[in-house]
Amino acid sequence: DGGGRGAAGSPAASASFVRCLYAVGFLDLFGVSMVVPLMNLHIKSLGASHTVAGIIGSLYGVMQLFSSTFVGCWSDIVGRRYSLLACILLSALGYFLLGTSTTVFLFAISRVPVGIFKHTLSISKALLSDLVLARDRPLVMGRFNAASSVGFILGPVVGGYLAELEGGFYQTSFLCASIFLLNGGLVWMLPWSEENTGNREHHQDKGTNSFSAKSNHDPHLKSATNRAVTNNSFFQSPWIQIATVLKKIKAIACSNLWDIFLVRLLMSVAILLYYSNFTMALEERFGVKPLFAGYLMSYSSALGVLAGCLLGPITRLYRHNTYRILLHSSTFTCVLILLYASAPSIWVVILSSTFLAFSTTIGRTCIIDLELTVGGNEASGTLLGVGQSVTSVGRIIAPLLSGIAQEFSPCGPPSLAVGLALVAILIMNANKQKYCSHGNVKLKNQ
Repeated sequence: DGGGRGAAGSPAASASFVRCLYAVGFLDLFGVSMVVPLMNLHIKSLGASHTVAGIIGSLYGVMQLFSSTFVGCWSDIVGRRYSLLACILLSALGYFLLGTSTTVFLFAISRVPVGIFKHTLSISKALLSDLVLARDRPLVMGRFNAASSVGFILGPVVGGYLAELEGGFYQTSFLCASIFLLNGGLVWMLPWSEENTGNREHHQDKGTNSFSAKSNHDPHLKSATNRAVTNNSFFQSPWIQIATVLKKIKAIACSNLWDIFLVRLLMSVAILLYYSNFTMALEERFGVKPLFAGYLMSYSSALGVLAGCLLGPITRLYRHNTYRILLHSSTFTCVLILLYASAPSIWVVILSSTFLAFSTTIGRTCIIDLELTVGGNEASGTLLGVGQSVTSVGRIIAPLLSGIAQEFSPCGPPSLAVGLALVAILIMNANKQKYCSHGNVKLKNQ
């Protein structure tokens, strides 16, 4: 069912709650992926130059970079319900404004609420980590990513169809805003009272990591955790909330998680480099048309959905050792990118793309699980927010590195990706003892 026995100790209640969150993830990416592919065409139709369009796109990325950590930490303080609802409704506002953007200025304004508050998936993942046992987390996260990916596959098809209609972009934007409002209604109707009671019992019983173990022996921290779960902190003074957010961020910054975030950054940049010139490189190397490259990327996305569903059997095969799964998937990713960079024919590219869809999907899920295992579930929103900021840094760095590498060869970006992935693998090997010790503690307490 939806991820095993939940925090509340009621399998049926927790399973239905988790399945509702799968629906939230699906609707989120379905709505967004309808609009995003059409945005460049729309802003150019408003008279914006390529430079202006690029600046607006970069500003969105910068807002995401700085806001993800704060919003994630805020969800730890005020609770998941109100923070998730706030992010969904403000994102809906952004897409509604996008549907009224008849000038470049209005288009830029519409991106502000989305750039700051579009962290619904991160908060949903934090909520999932609150609901399920640590050993079930990779399975549940994998299914959540799979459900979200289905939305990402279907969304562009619907958006492309609507774009053919008169005023299609505006209709698509309003439909996206409506989907977010539907998501808000779904989140509001979830059985929060049952899950909140279970979460308090769950956090009191858990001693599987540094933060939760500390909270079990520190009444002040325990009280703060319970306040976050029951959402009472939402009504505190904004200044108190800001001060608490800053304290949590400082605690994460001073922790020993730097190596995990560095691994996440290196692997993110490596994968982004692989895709950065994928279409152009296939055309230059093998004479393949962009349409075929598009089909190949859609094929990989569909396989990524399947990989998310296979995480349960894989984690059982590895006896829930997230570190080993991450190490092996990262090594496999490195080998597959190297195979693509040296591919003598298009069939080798298809082969590497097939298995890369599995290794990257598994790796993304496992790095999140490792962050939560080592860092602690009590600050899951903060940890996921910081991780999202790290990924945003990768999105800023990767285009620059790709441009430089392409000056030497079409295979330059994937070749550089291989080097970065190797560094990430070496860092994981150097810190093997720390990861394994946390994994052993997790298994002993379950």
